[in-house]
Amino acid sequence: MSAERQIERPRGTHDVVPAEIPAWERVTSEIRRLCRLYGYRPIVTPGFEDTALFARTSGAGSDVVQKEMYTFTDRSDRSLTLRPEGTAPICRAYVEHGMHRQPQPVKLFTIAPMYRYGAPGRGRYREHWQASVEALGTDDPAIDAELIQLYDALLARLGVTRYHLELNSIGCRDCRPAYLERLRGWLDENARRLDDETRAKVGVSPLRIFDNYLAKPDVVRDALDEAPKIGESLCAACVAHFEAVRAGLDATGVRYTLVPTLVRGLDYYSRTTFEFIGPMENQNSTITGGGRYDYLVEEIGGPPTPGIGFGAGIERLLIAMEEEGIEAPGEPGIDVFLALDQGAPRQQVALWLAELRRAGVAAETDYAGRSLKGQLTQARRLGAARTVVVGPADAILRAPGRDDETLAHADVVSTLTP
Repeated sequence: MSAERQIERPRGTHDVVPAEIPAWERVTSEIRRLCRLYGYRPIVTPGFEDTALFARTSGAGSDVVQKEMYTFTDRSDRSLTLRPEGTAPICRAYVEHGMHRQPQPVKLFTIAPMYRYGAPGRGRYREHWQASVEALGTDDPAIDAELIQLYDALLARLGVTRYHLELNSIGCRDCRPAYLERLRGWLDENARRLDDETRAKVGVSPLRIFDNYLAKPDVVRDALDEAPKIGESLCAACVAHFEAVRAGLDATGVRYTLVPTLVRGLDYYSRTTFEFIGPMENQNSTITGGGRYDYLVEEIGGPPTPGIGFGAGIERLLIAMEEEGIEAPGEPGIDVFLALDQGAPRQQVALWLAELRRAGVAAETDYAGRSLKGQLTQARRLGAARTVVVGPADAILRAPGRDDETLAHADVVSTLTP
């Protein structure tokens, strides 16, 4: 009989193996620490939601809805979608749990897996982890600047220096309609200069022709450079808001570049949009992106509620650190390894392990039937700070830089605990 085919992880996914966990935890713990300092509270939402949540908020013409969502029908014939991004679920929870009745703004964050079907590549996974940081209930431009500065501070704490911040304003309900009419007119006159993918966006969401601007052919970029930009059509309120955001960034020393083609890829964005671009020299170089979404909560049946947030990919941030040459932390060692010599009381060792662990001591022993020499090698592999060689009548405590110490069995636990 032929051997069964080896089952491998699905394409576009990845395992975070134990050797990678210290770097992973360094990033996620720093995100949690900064979010706490800035007043953002943790929230956890389901891994799947009603499909309408994303179709209604992301926009029917967005790449997320048209090409990337993992949507399925469950056994009760309901259409559900694996979470492709974190903002809409957090806004849904904000409404459903009456957080709009709490003192505003409500500042929330989550670190969770997201799911998007796309061509896998370095820094681009179909299941990827993301930090979503959201501030709901205020249109104060100061919070736009604060949120951007939070991520800038994160990069500094992690040692990432090779990045830049791109910034734009895409207007509001008052000024965007007139701009879109002007843009449609230009697109009609210049359709022959655009590629098929860009032309396909014209009838659905003209503003999205600027999506993935750097990935477009040179001739298309040259044409789009001549197209009218939203910044030329902002109303007075949007101009004032954007000026205040920039002043807030200037005040905290956050450097940025104004990019008039930066629009982001989802329909719910308004006014401030931004992206942090990392050191990776490929189309996946955006390490975080976000912006203001002042109408999203209304779209899902909530009261008028301005908001702003960002989604930051954990894997891309780790790649940015790797590109910088930042050394990943090693796996933490254990406190003590109990090596079993011939005739060691195995049940007594099991009791010691339980007592040590209850006392907060990371303790291990051999479960593979190794020789004593093999056990001592395993203790070194595990980074044991101390090793106890347990014999039938007593034990020997070994630690680097110290003479061996003989212990009575009754003294082993008390000697090893703080």
